[in-house]
Amino acid sequence: MSRNPAHRVPRRLHLNVNILHSGFVPSAWRRDDADPRAFIDVNHYVRVAQIAEAGKLDAVFLADNAAIVDQIDFRPITALEPTVLLASIAAATTHIGVIGTASTSYNEPYNIARRFATLDHVSNGRAGWNVVTTADLPSARNFGHGSVPDHAQRYDRAAEFTEIVKALWDSWEDDAFVGDKTGGRFVDVDKVHPVAHRGRHFAVHGPLNLPRSPQGHPVLVQAGASADGRELAARHAEAVFSASQSFEESAAYRRDLNERAAAYGRPAVKVLAGLTTIIGATEADALRRRDELVDQIPWRYSLNRLAGTLGIDVDRLKLDAHLPDDLALPGRGNGNHTFFHATIAHARRHGQTVRELIRSLAGGTGHRVIVGTPEQIADDITQWFNGGAADGFNLMPDVLPGGLIDFVDGVVPILQKRGIFRTAYEGATLRDHLGLARPDNAQLWRKSA
Repeated sequence: MSRNPAHRVPRRLHLNVNILHSGFVPSAWRRDDADPRAFIDVNHYVRVAQIAEAGKLDAVFLADNAAIVDQIDFRPITALEPTVLLASIAAATTHIGVIGTASTSYNEPYNIARRFATLDHVSNGRAGWNVVTTADLPSARNFGHGSVPDHAQRYDRAAEFTEIVKALWDSWEDDAFVGDKTGGRFVDVDKVHPVAHRGRHFAVHGPLNLPRSPQGHPVLVQAGASADGRELAARHAEAVFSASQSFEESAAYRRDLNERAAAYGRPAVKVLAGLTTIIGATEADALRRRDELVDQIPWRYSLNRLAGTLGIDVDRLKLDAHLPDDLALPGRGNGNHTFFHATIAHARRHGQTVRELIRSLAGGTGHRVIVGTPEQIADDITQWFNGGAADGFNLMPDVLPGGLIDFVDGVVPILQKRGIFRTAYEGATLRDHLGLARPDNAQLWRKSA
């Protein structure tokens, strides 16, 4: 009997918060109510996560770098290792998901498989792994390399790396653990399998040294808009964090990604667009808040940061001129494609000078910034969601925790009233929040093949 379409479960908006230490805007740490040491204070991160959970958000997200890649003479950096920090957050919360970044460029598959499976166990099924490659030279040097591997090589390694991690997560069948006190049988060893992988980049025997985690395996997330990044996401990701500056750009990205996923026989991937919010009681208040924050950022900092994103010498940027016309991908295609394209697209679309570009991006690079009232921000989110440009957003409030409190208190109730965002958690795991099925065990597929 077919189900009446009118009875289908409505599509739900997904919201994460990216805890960028003091906030997205580089000067956030200078506010009177900010703590400059927040970037290394676990209590700061826990408080932000608890505010997000009170707002019924899907997850908190932590970025990561393996080196100092920002200008620490002016602003805080991503410093604490994500999975250790997320374990602390998980212990202080009950429902919100915990997603951490780990690079495939300077890690080993076994360690990452074990680390995130552990996080899924200790959080009772709330973990996610954000799969990235690393393109900066300081990180390469920290791991004994004098140069950064080329883009295609990094993604070839990432694809093999991810396959191995998934195999390790599936190396125990779901009922391998027995724990029979009477019979004295602890584990059914016939249901624990080596992965016996030998490939271009790795040789890993396995199995993993802990059972399959509560979600089957942690949610796989990916961030990257290059052709190689899209292919990696289409093959493996269940959600992606994107950086699109316009509705049309995001909608096209989502269509392309899901066409690629369908070609692999996979379901649609959740597209969560990066979004910075600067909120005021009126639009004038919000614009004033943005300008106050931007005016506390030294122009030399913003120019250096923009030059780094574009892969050019900072002397080529003039505050009251437009971006140079002859911009090419950084490092002959070996840099960050996503933020390069997003930043240029925004500047060209609005005909902005460098000064105007920096102000409109609130001193950042790449991600979209909305400045306005809660109603205006809710309208924008609703348009993108209902129009199919995104399945949700990876929020980056201007200031933390204050900007998130403004969002939870002001924007969330509007989205809930419109019926597109939850009023209560309906499940216990991150997969439940995202509407994702628990994955079957690939080892079982091999047995039945």
